Amino acid sequence: MTDDEPIRLTGGTGSPYTQKMLALLRYRRLPYAVNWGSPAEACEALGVEKPKPIFEPTFFFEKAEDTQAVCDSTPIIRRLEDMHTPRSVLPIDPALAFIDYLIEDFADEWCTKYMFHYRWHAKLDADNAGTLLPLSMDVSMPSDTHKNFKHFVEDRQIGRLYVVGSNDTTAPVIDASYRRFLAAMENHLGNQKYMLGNRPAAGDFGLYGQLSQLVGFDPTPRSIAHEVSPRTVAWVDLMRDQSGLEPTEQDWMGLADQPESLRGLLQEIGRMYAPAQLANVQAVQAGEKTWNAEIDGAPWSQQTFPYQAKCLRWTNEHYRALSTADRASVDALLEGTGVENMLSLE
Repeated sequence: MTDDEPIRLTGGTGSPYTQKMLALLRYRRLPYAVNWGSPAEACEALGVEKPKPIFEPTFFFEKAEDTQAVCDSTPIIRRLEDMHTPRSVLPIDPALAFIDYLIEDFADEWCTKYMFHYRWHAKLDADNAGTLLPLSMDVSMPSDTHKNFKHFVEDRQIGRLYVVGSNDTTAPVIDASYRRFLAAMENHLGNQKYMLGNRPAAGDFGLYGQLSQLVGFDPTPRSIAHEVSPRTVAWVDLMRDQSGLEPTEQDWMGLADQPESLRGLLQEIGRMYAPAQLANVQAVQAGEKTWNAEIDGAPWSQQTFPYQAKCLRWTNEHYRALSTADRASVDALLEGTGVENMLSLE
């Protein structure tokens, strides 16, 4: 692939990870060509082996004379950094980079619970998503086909709510977490334009991906966002295209210079995501298909995810790779947030 050839990907307008990566490509001024549709069908059309599992977005990278289909936004971001160095989204400071990695992981693996819960739990939102998602694949879809596709999508996705732990018992817990998250964003964005300073990092794009749906697609979380955090609503609009920003290395602020408001976001990670990750990894190690825990004072039960256990292991590997001085800086920032509880895996 040459510098002027577009990076090809296939995804959906209603996919937070597709929106995450498109915003990142725009910011980094990398040429891209997106096809809205099914990654599986795109692989079949190109004669490319499907990734396992396959999900949106799927990138298609030229490798020697072959095309490789790749999923998972976090390693793709690092791959793009190796391919193109300007306008990086990864801080050079290792301690800052670790906090950014933590925020991106929280966005990808916990904030997606907000998105999936609100999209399919209430009838208003499920009807909205069931109507629009099929049309985003083919706006000219015949009415009968659309009606059948809508029912198929709704039945399938509503039936999968248990996978992310969404049910009548956990609904108020998820709602309270989303509101605290938005309040933390409102407070933090009052101090600086991005999570770690005045230029976006990978974690910003992770949060944007989920919020692009919560603020821009689904009615209930959009209404809550307008009520709790108008700064977040405006930030989502701005994050969609930051190609005009001219960043400098000084625009990222070191951990010692971060405003206290950053801890508000980290406290939500420690309060909700940390106990979920620890319960999940224990279930994976025990070979259990579901896990049960108390999160924020309420019982929580959901399907076990081996991938999220890998995410926790990778986070711990990044943490252990820090120098003694950098780890001390991270520890000072995280002390008392609850995040430190998930950084003790061997």
